[in-house]
Amino acid sequence: MSMRALVIDHIDDQYHTQLQQIEPEQLPDEPVKVKVLYSSLNYKDGLAITGKGPVVRSFPMVPGIDLAGEVIESSDPEFSVGDRVLLNGWGVGERYWGGLAEQANLRAKWLIPLPDTLTPEQAMWIGTAGYTAMLCVMALQRHGLQPEDGPILVTGAGGGVGSFAIHFLSQLGYHVIAVSGRAELEPYFTKLGAQQMMARDELSLPGKPLQKERWAGAIDCVGSHTLVNVCASINYGGIVACCGLAQGMDFPASVAPFILRGVTLAGIDSVMRPKADRIAAWQKIADVMDPTILAEIGQTISLDDAISQAEQLLAGAVRGRLAVQLA
Repeated sequence: MSMRALVIDHIDDQYHTQLQQIEPEQLPDEPVKVKVLYSSLNYKDGLAITGKGPVVRSFPMVPGIDLAGEVIESSDPEFSVGDRVLLNGWGVGERYWGGLAEQANLRAKWLIPLPDTLTPEQAMWIGTAGYTAMLCVMALQRHGLQPEDGPILVTGAGGGVGSFAIHFLSQLGYHVIAVSGRAELEPYFTKLGAQQMMARDELSLPGKPLQKERWAGAIDCVGSHTLVNVCASINYGGIVACCGLAQGMDFPASVAPFILRGVTLAGIDSVMRPKADRIAAWQKIADVMDPTILAEIGQTISLDDAISQAEQLLAGAVRGRLAVQLA
């Protein structure tokens, strides 16, 4: 039986993304077959769908780096028919066919069980953004950072990672400062749990390599000069979890904060994270996530709207998270 899928192709030097009907035999030959209930749209998916970034490694490609669904067939003993599963990363949607289709054939090592307290839709509202945010929070906690140590800065606060980082930190008792260039989002940040808001312009320009100590730690989704200024103002012995590059991949900094104040810069990768870390992060998300706040962060669209919404996402016109309903 044919199924609907978003398919990216590269024909005669032209980039094409279309909603198509595909046949089961076109899917990759992998041991776990999953009926996709929901996928999501991440920034990386937006780049892939629009062709505005070199994300796709082979063609044709079904994008979608996240998915949540139900196992309908499995030759791997780790999963059985009827299991609810989710996936983030592993090159799915880039090198391997991803979640923006009604079915995905996958490797068992890419999948983890869906926590019992989350629905597939909620899991995709959270998606890679929330999962990455929790990995950042866990890095701060492993460093020993306690709420009484001082405020935590979250840059790129209006995006998916930033939104979840604010909420998770607040739920765990931290004083959170949201950094954004969108002043109109202040009520949104307050609802998520931020105690203060800071204008993006205060951090986005070149600054001194060592500045006044202001924050115990930070989660940075922006990179470039913003990350430099954040590191320059972290308290002695503090930590910055770095997971994004919205301003740029460059890091025009000095070693001063690291060797004079003992600041730690922790890089957070979510794509190739070991399964045990994934399970731990998702369980902690399930434990601390307020469902009413999740409904504020997430919204759901249809597969028919994915291409147009990908354009909006790259234009910075989407607040929070987009789940894509497949079934």
